[in-house]
Amino acid sequence: MNPTVAPVGRLAVCPTPIGNLEDVTLRVLDQLRHAELIACEDTRHTKVLLDRHGIRGQLISLHQHNEAARARELVARIAAGALVALVSDAGTPLVSDPGFELIRACHEAGVHVEVLPGASAPVTALVASGLPAEHWRFVGFLPRKRGELEELLAGATETLIAFESPRRVGATLAILAALDPERPLAICRELTKLHEEVIKGSASQLAKRYAKEAPRGEIVLVFGAAAAGKASLALALDALHQLVDAGAKARPAAAAVAKLTGLGANELYRGLMAAGQ
Repeated sequence: MNPTVAPVGRLAVCPTPIGNLEDVTLRVLDQLRHAELIACEDTRHTKVLLDRHGIRGQLISLHQHNEAARARELVARIAAGALVALVSDAGTPLVSDPGFELIRACHEAGVHVEVLPGASAPVTALVASGLPAEHWRFVGFLPRKRGELEELLAGATETLIAFESPRRVGATLAILAALDPERPLAICRELTKLHEEVIKGSASQLAKRYAKEAPRGEIVLVFGAAAAGKASLALALDALHQLVDAGAKARPAAAAVAKLTGLGANELYRGLMAAGQ
């Protein structure tokens, strides 16, 4: 290398397998072999992948608790000419995983960012679900507040992809079944692993299946688009919940909301009762 020419470093964003350790690209392996530093969520987890492919690399942690400080350190290394690889525990960094602060810092500092294609649980689940893939949205982990969850599910005009805790799957499906019992969806479990399973059905069917026993493993839920008119039902139910919580009686409140929205009072009342009011 000509000593008068400053070395040019870069950040290589490297997707890693979501389950099966063979699902890593040749380009990713090449970058990991040549990287001076490999920034990862959990060094122990990444070491398993590196050992599997005979790679010895210097690992450094980068997670939600240290990313801001770590980003400054890594950008300085890259600016000095280092190749730094960024990985998450599984899938593509930044997709419900750390890395955003680092990439933003790289852009602000004017250092090169190279993004390699590779594994992604949301895309794998979308294709496996058999639901329409022309228009879709990934929302990360589903909201825990019932009102926010109802609004999200009922307002989706495209296929919706989300992560969910196995312990919460039954409750989530029960809420969707109350809103839209015929809504098609797929529960994608342990994708690319030995016990991979994709279970498809209506919201009511799958709510009954998982009412008493939670699925095991890592879960991706794929919801079909809401039927026409369901978004207004969700908003009306949210308004009805607020009225009842404020002290209004259920049936008169349902009648009042029905008059304002054009929806059926009985439908609103049933939705309220299904929610346990």
